[in-house]
Amino acid sequence: MEQIQRSNWKFNMILLGMVLLLIVSIIYSITLGSADISMKDVYQILFAKITGNTALLEGFEKGWIDIVWLIRLPRILLAVFAGIALSLSGAVMQAIVNNPLADPYILGISSGASLGATLAILLGVGISFGPNYVGISAFIGALSVSFLVLLFGSSSSRADVSRLLLVGIALSSLCSAISSIIVFAANNRNGMMTLNFWLLGSLSAANWQIVKILAPIVIVISIFFCFQSRILNLMLVGDEAAVTLGQENHIYRIVYIILAAILIGFIVYACGIIGFVGLVVPHIARLLVGVNHKRMIPITILFGGLFLLWADILSRMIIKGVEIPIGVIVSIVGAPFFLYLVIQNSGERRQ
Repeated sequence: MEQIQRSNWKFNMILLGMVLLLIVSIIYSITLGSADISMKDVYQILFAKITGNTALLEGFEKGWIDIVWLIRLPRILLAVFAGIALSLSGAVMQAIVNNPLADPYILGISSGASLGATLAILLGVGISFGPNYVGISAFIGALSVSFLVLLFGSSSSRADVSRLLLVGIALSSLCSAISSIIVFAANNRNGMMTLNFWLLGSLSAANWQIVKILAPIVIVISIFFCFQSRILNLMLVGDEAAVTLGQENHIYRIVYIILAAILIGFIVYACGIIGFVGLVVPHIARLLVGVNHKRMIPITILFGGLFLLWADILSRMIIKGVEIPIGVIVSIVGAPFFLYLVIQNSGERRQ
């Protein structure tokens, strides 16, 4: 009983600490940028915009107001929501295939979303879907690759790790190759720049329209998965054991894949490909609070937003006056971390 109370106290403290750290990081990051605007002015502009008190904006240059309200704040919110979506989808994919090496980027799902977006932008595929056809096409690409990875990467009734990774790498390369062919065939200079945007990942396209589309999707799906801890935990014990406990995982697995693909599709549409977030963050969350998804999912959500927010801050601070693509920053951290996990898992299998 005492051990359970101590565990609950630790989780509550970590959760509270994450919430406070995320709030402080958002408040601090708004003051950062190439424009020389004082901290006091930044907060006064924000307060005036949020409360609708336009009288407080008198004396401010319109350029300053636009920088704070139309550039900095949407970018910060996009970083937080993108981090949440990527981390959550990574945690869900790892539960689905019961392996900590699973990740939307490594399994090729992000490349599938990128291919869908490339087809939409350069060839007009899916334009009949309406003004958000690029995001819908990216979602369809992500969903298609998700099912292909599980279809070809599964051996009998469970996912085989080595086959899963190989199929993911193969599909990722195939999607990237097709995207490149489309760009060269279109002979479109803007298309080439767009492809680089998808490949490197960037938050520079952030605006309120994207945030308003992305925020409700991420919030609703995050809340949904916070109440799916029992099913996610049962997926870790395997389908056969789950059946003996009266639980059939097949339908849930399909639903979870669709929801993860929705998250990845819209994140690729807004930010391009940002890899390894879904690999690194859930693993750190497990180290902090254990494998129980009831605790791991909320920590993953909070830490994911915090992780990508600080990655964006670093991308703008490492070289003064130059913005390094955020995908590059995350890959510098994520690639060595992935190698560490591969070596660790190999060592555990040998034992």
